[in-house]
Amino acid sequence: MPVITPFRRSPRPSDDAPDDPDTPAAAGPAPLETLRTRLAHWRSWRTRHPRAALVVRRVTTAFSAILVLGSLLLPNTLVALEPNRFARIPGEAVVAAVLLLCLPRVPRLVAAALFGSALGALTVLNLLDMGFTEYLGRSFNLVLDWGLLDDAQSFVADAMGGAAATWAAVGAVVLAVLLLVLMALAAVRLGELLAAHRERAARGALMAATVWMTSAALGVQTFGVPLATTSASKAARAQAHRVVDTLRDEAAFAKEAKADRFGGTPGDQLVPDLRGKDMIFTFIESYGRSAIEDPVMAPGVGRTLDASTASLAKAGFHARSGWLTSATYGGSSWLGHSTFLSGLWVDNQQRYRTVTSGDHLTLTKAFEKTGDWDTVGVMPGVQKAWPEADWYGLDKVYDAFDVGYRGPKFSWSTMPDQYALEAFQRLEHGRKRDRPLMAEVILTSSHQPWAPIPRMVGWDEVGDGSVYDGIEASGVKASDIITDSTRSKEEYGRSIQYSVTSLTQWLERYGTDDTVLVFLGDHQPLARVSGDGASRDVPVSIVAKDPKVLDAIDDWNWTEGLEPAKDAPVWRMSAFRDRFLTAYGSTPHPTKG
Repeated sequence: MPVITPFRRSPRPSDDAPDDPDTPAAAGPAPLETLRTRLAHWRSWRTRHPRAALVVRRVTTAFSAILVLGSLLLPNTLVALEPNRFARIPGEAVVAAVLLLCLPRVPRLVAAALFGSALGALTVLNLLDMGFTEYLGRSFNLVLDWGLLDDAQSFVADAMGGAAATWAAVGAVVLAVLLLVLMALAAVRLGELLAAHRERAARGALMAATVWMTSAALGVQTFGVPLATTSASKAARAQAHRVVDTLRDEAAFAKEAKADRFGGTPGDQLVPDLRGKDMIFTFIESYGRSAIEDPVMAPGVGRTLDASTASLAKAGFHARSGWLTSATYGGSSWLGHSTFLSGLWVDNQQRYRTVTSGDHLTLTKAFEKTGDWDTVGVMPGVQKAWPEADWYGLDKVYDAFDVGYRGPKFSWSTMPDQYALEAFQRLEHGRKRDRPLMAEVILTSSHQPWAPIPRMVGWDEVGDGSVYDGIEASGVKASDIITDSTRSKEEYGRSIQYSVTSLTQWLERYGTDDTVLVFLGDHQPLARVSGDGASRDVPVSIVAKDPKVLDAIDDWNWTEGLEPAKDAPVWRMSAFRDRFLTAYGSTPHPTKG
């Protein structure tokens, strides 16, 4: 009897055999199909949770509207950042709504995304304007000012620590990117909403346009500001004009820098009336008019100036003081230095690069050109290569690493002013020499954030600076005052008192019959301290024992002593070089641009 074998199916690889990676069936579902399935499941939540979906749609729409309208109405200064600014109708929103309603879907999406991205970029620029106006008293320059953001990070690092500075920088970048992306998405969202309700949107746009035009024509105001506005368009135009003006200024200033009233003057005809004098040009960081006139700072600073004037008089020194209007405000000290010494108005980084790459005669270089002075610079704030030394005519420069300091930093300032001056005395001024000395000294202890501030110690105790360890450790922390305007003013005033005291005590101790000191502030402190709308004026003083030095400037009508009177003459800082050279016997030999 034949044996009947039951039918048996062949085993499939998926049942009994190991997976073969080369077999397509072993790969499972395609990744693209899996992704589509997951996306479909995610989208279906709106069907499964209709109420939640409705809430999310409305919240997203409201957020988009707030984001777009808020950006259109955002001012570019902190002073103008008030609630009434957002109770207006932006004309740009009306125009954008009409345009999006007229476009088919794809062009509408592209136009909305571009509009949103542009609005995000404008918002970033407005925020930068706020920061620059608050600290530097001017708007952000799209062409020139990106490099200053590194300085801003360094300032935060000095004031709040390196970690805080890093997180602040990362946060700023993330915020900028988020603004661009979110603004684009918000504009697209609102464009699609308009298209979905075309008739009602068209009627609303017509009504908004009518209200806007009527309000603009009649000057209707709400909460003290015009109801109809085009502030975003004005801000964009201002940025564009600033770029164009900057590019045009480059060529014009390059020509101006070539023209020099004393550019061709031979060395033997420069400052002949100062032959044999040790000339010291000193800048005190952020020493502005506010230090002398603001009711919070003025009492302490005034007492210091009066006491210093009296002490100098006992030592045989007398002073005359006036006002100069600085080319910068709140920061960028090098612009003030170069303006004062070059006789040119150097108010931005482009002008600074142009003038320092040329051969325009600086006041300090005039002394080098005579061949009768040794010229040095004491720059405790310089911590990297500084090629401008040649342009300033300085044979030797002592930077932060050349003066033997072994003490602590005081926030931004690498060393106390008293130490820098004592090092100057030890390294240069106190040395026996065959020729007199001309020095440019930059004092930094009054640099923001004005905490902690050094204290005066005995001049014989300065040593290598280690004496300042305990002073720095016990001082006020920058983080404690940086957001407090009143405390910042108080500490700023104390820092000016310290710097002036350091300088005048140094002169009393080490000055001779042939020492002539010219000292001034480079700019006003930032608006948080000097106040909104403060002038750019800074005090300037000339101090000497030889009466002939001060007699030469009698016709300047400056005030006797170290504190200029409120009605003392005010000159542009760029005017000082020519007046000084003329007063001390220099003969003009102009060069043309």
